[in-house]
Amino acid sequence: MKKVIGLFLTIILIISLSACAAENGESSSTDNNTTSQSTTTNANESEKTDTVTDQTENEIKILVVCFSATGNTETVAEKIVEVTGADYYEIIPEQAYSEDDLNYSDDDCRANREQQDENARPSITGGIENIDEHEVVLIGHPIWWGIEPRIVDTFMESYDFSGKTLVNFCTSGGSGISTSTENLKALSPNANWLEGKRFSNNADIDEIEQWIDSLGIQ
Repeated sequence: MKKVIGLFLTIILIISLSACAAENGESSSTDNNTTSQSTTTNANESEKTDTVTDQTENEIKILVVCFSATGNTETVAEKIVEVTGADYYEIIPEQAYSEDDLNYSDDDCRANREQQDENARPSITGGIENIDEHEVVLIGHPIWWGIEPRIVDTFMESYDFSGKTLVNFCTSGGSGISTSTENLKALSPNANWLEGKRFSNNADIDEIEQWIDSLGIQ
């Protein structure tokens, strides 16, 4: 009888040990699967992060610079920023231009005096701290007496644009941009200059997009 009982207990013990071994095996398998899935997920996330980083590093940083005494050029500049996603910097004179300063029919108005003096360099308030980060700079200005305002020359002489891609754009009632472009090139001859463009103050987005596309800067 004792032998039967002993045998019975032995069988129960063997069954119990087998059940524990099976549970441990399943637990180990689950842990391994979880670890494998976690590793795969981390690898995928790392790959996505690397891709985003590469895309960010490969993006061309564009800066739109604008001087606009009456708001016409600013309107075009804002549309260019919208199309390109560029950063924006406004050239602000230390002494703002009043209506009398811009009275072109008065030979002695401030704007006329400045334009007649090729050495005039009106002062600018503020500056660009991160200009080295930008590979492309688009420079917007009106046309005063056939050329860019002298304050734009002040801006050009304030920074080193060597190796950068530059292009100017302007607004005017009819005067072209070619003389202004040549003047600005002379102030920064070591830059890569692209063909500038004159816009009317009511230029639409389509016209601006076509111009940006023609430059090949994006």
